[in-house]
Amino acid sequence: MATLLLLCRFLHFIVVLLMFGACVFRPWLLGTGPQPTLDRHLLRITRGLAWLGLACGVAWLLLITASMAGTWEAALQPATVQLVLGKTFFGQVWTWHLLLNLLLVIALIKPWPALRLPLIALLLATLAPVGHGAMLNGRSGQLLILNQIVHLVCVGAWLGGLLLLVLVLRQSNDYPLEPILRRFSGVGYGLVAGLLVTGLINVRVLTGQLWPTPLFTGFALILLIKVLLVLGMLALALLNRLRIERCEQRLGTLKASVMLEWLLGVCAVAAVSLLGTLPPMVLAG
Repeated sequence: MATLLLLCRFLHFIVVLLMFGACVFRPWLLGTGPQPTLDRHLLRITRGLAWLGLACGVAWLLLITASMAGTWEAALQPATVQLVLGKTFFGQVWTWHLLLNLLLVIALIKPWPALRLPLIALLLATLAPVGHGAMLNGRSGQLLILNQIVHLVCVGAWLGGLLLLVLVLRQSNDYPLEPILRRFSGVGYGLVAGLLVTGLINVRVLTGQLWPTPLFTGFALILLIKVLLVLGMLALALLNRLRIERCEQRLGTLKASVMLEWLLGVCAVAAVSLLGTLPPMVLAG
């Protein structure tokens, strides 16, 4: 059950993050004018992700229900599921989250383009209270959730932006790559800064330390792996930024580098999904 729950968390988080980042960066990188081929591909990908997100979200709810009740049969009992939705903090948040996901699927089918980004942004925001974001009460808890929202926005923008960049590079003959890469890297500096600051705040609040100890066990080990993966992404981004001039002449290398950076980001999200299931060794007193 724990493995299935971890898989659902990972798939759902990665789906929402990718949709958010790709939709945010679409007008920033390419302007608001129509790009028929790319927009068609992006819409098809977003539709698939939205359906996958809805399926994973429902599965996540059923697995949480089974975990709380202690039996697999409980996940198929409407009364038990309703009890989780109505009487637990997770359930109350998840009710809105699943409703937003369903509305997003409808907005993508119609399609209603003006509703996509607002719905995806709200979908992302309602992930913040899930996991460690709900550990604290009162004003401290609200600030922690707000910090987590900013953290997710930075992660999603970077990761989803890389997905859009992969699609652009696949149609490299249709776009001037150098200005697009400059715009992406320019925003990337702000995203990395936001990611680092909010990440450090999360660690400090949840563990009571600047870095959890012991270093090579449990929560601290997975956090270290996540940080190393993010540093790898940052190194690749800096390398591409330093070699941005005449990038069209090394298109194969650029594609491989962006794809590797994106894959490292996906692995980092997997580490985050695991972190959300581990106790963050808070210091007593």
